[in-house]
Amino acid sequence: MSVSVLLGLLGPDIEDYEEESFLVFSQSIPSQNLGFVDSKATLLDLTIGERDLSIHQSPTILSSNRGGGTTGAVVWKITPLFARWVTAPTNLLFSLGILDSESTVLELGCGISGIIGLACGPLIGSYVLTDQHYVMKLVSQNLEENRQATSSTKKGRKSSSKSKRGAASASQVQAAGNIIATPLDWETDEVLPSLTGTELKRSFDAVIACDCIYNDALIKPLVQTCIDTCKLRSSDEAENEPAVCIIAQQLRSAEVFEEWLKEFHRAFRVWRLPDEMLIDGLKSDSGFVIHIGILR
Repeated sequence: MSVSVLLGLLGPDIEDYEEESFLVFSQSIPSQNLGFVDSKATLLDLTIGERDLSIHQSPTILSSNRGGGTTGAVVWKITPLFARWVTAPTNLLFSLGILDSESTVLELGCGISGIIGLACGPLIGSYVLTDQHYVMKLVSQNLEENRQATSSTKKGRKSSSKSKRGAASASQVQAAGNIIATPLDWETDEVLPSLTGTELKRSFDAVIACDCIYNDALIKPLVQTCIDTCKLRSSDEAENEPAVCIIAQQLRSAEVFEEWLKEFHRAFRVWRLPDEMLIDGLKSDSGFVIHIGILR
């Protein structure tokens, strides 16, 4: 009943998406520019908890005219903040047992860094990073070069994720310890139990999307992917707790935020995390916000 305990602590869920949009954008939002950590650097040195990470990114891809988007080519400010929050000793997801050493987590739109997966890896059973094909080479490099920052005792698992375009080939799926990276396009790929990367698990305990909401054209595909992933848990007879969907984002456009929440609210009960559940850098007036969703 750990999820129900969390929801009890959060109180009533959001009823009016327009009111929620008004409330979050009534905050004092600092100028973050677009929200890059450093869009010109090819290598970033970051510290998450007690782990030092060296993260490769690609300003060249970011500035290219690649079709299908390039925003995943660099690290965004909220990503290391989210990684520090989710792995903090006080984080309720872990202290309430929603996430533990047996948990399986899916991240949507992970980008090239793999930072959240690298941070969570030592604390959970398995972490599946997903994004478009173009980020796979760099995210795999970052996983490989930073794998000493995660538990060296956990065994890697091969992913057999299938999509509407066919299964990802072995060259497209990379693993570092218990962290897997595999392509998943919200518009063309299907979410199946095999996405967990192991026959021992057929669903996810949590779904994470960090700073994925900036393009209104991708709102419906993103929300539908969240729905499809959480439905895996609903149909998994081996699990009793619902999947928790965690959406973190930088506040940029009130219109895009409201359109996302309108769509998300149709399928999910939604709560905004209060300051007492967050770390400095993610609290009110930071320009960032985290919502929790449970499938209706």
